[in-house]
Amino acid sequence: MSDSALATACAQVRAAQSGAPVIKAFFDEPTFTVSYVVHDPETHRAAVVDSVLDYDPASGRTSRASADAILAYVKDKALGVDWLLETHAHADHLSAAPYLQKELGGKIAIGEHIATVQQVFGAVFNAGPEFRRDGSDFDALFADGDTFKIGNLDVTVLHVPGHTPACIAYVIGDAAFVGDTMFMPDYGTARADFPGGDARRLYQSARRLLSLPPDTRLFMCHDYLPEGRTNYVWETTVEAERKANIHIHDGISEDEFVAMREARDKTLAMPRLILPSVQVNMRAGHMPPPEGNGMTYLKIPVDAL
Repeated sequence: MSDSALATACAQVRAAQSGAPVIKAFFDEPTFTVSYVVHDPETHRAAVVDSVLDYDPASGRTSRASADAILAYVKDKALGVDWLLETHAHADHLSAAPYLQKELGGKIAIGEHIATVQQVFGAVFNAGPEFRRDGSDFDALFADGDTFKIGNLDVTVLHVPGHTPACIAYVIGDAAFVGDTMFMPDYGTARADFPGGDARRLYQSARRLLSLPPDTRLFMCHDYLPEGRTNYVWETTVEAERKANIHIHDGISEDEFVAMREARDKTLAMPRLILPSVQVNMRAGHMPPPEGNGMTYLKIPVDAL
């Protein structure tokens, strides 16, 4: 079966060995999340990938130290931000995309299957009629195989569901930003037990990413510091993942992976910030509307997950 989107991405990676994107990572240790600023060295046009809004669940307070570090870098490098890219509706941190958009401009974008996530979690949080479940809270929705530019850099979008129905990867020049589909080789792959998750589709998505050229740079959305390693890392290659990923290296069959993933997922607790994160991120990083007293509330559904 042909895969024209993957073929486009592969050709793009091979052509991008010169003029590769400049990539700056920002690691948020409380949520183990890696955000990125990616820019074209020729035009200085840029995108921000998977930004973080700091959130204290005990007090309900938000703060912007993580986002302000990105803001300072963008201003220091005199970059122009065209895109605020989300790989999926994260369950472990709140997005800072609206704050960065206000300060820097750019369009907030995600995969078109966010509408599926909005339908599921709109019901979980009993969101009111003002919450549109069609993705229109975002400025742009990407389909599998869509292409666009960051300055002179080519970008190809790959739909990689499994962790969530809406997960996408951005192949920017010779680099792929894979969201939660995969982690570093010594940590494996993402869970697939959230509503709409599917271990079999996760396997297929991961193997699709691993069909990119071997020297494609892969950038993770998280690093959880597995036992035996003392430093956080988030960059690897297709070749390294195919050789050594503990869950999905070459030779692991789909059925073997699904059995492992489903058994492992049954042992995992829900992410600490899943309830505040999803109800914000499904709104493109915006908070729910204020109630009659002018205050904004995040709901905690009981026994729902």
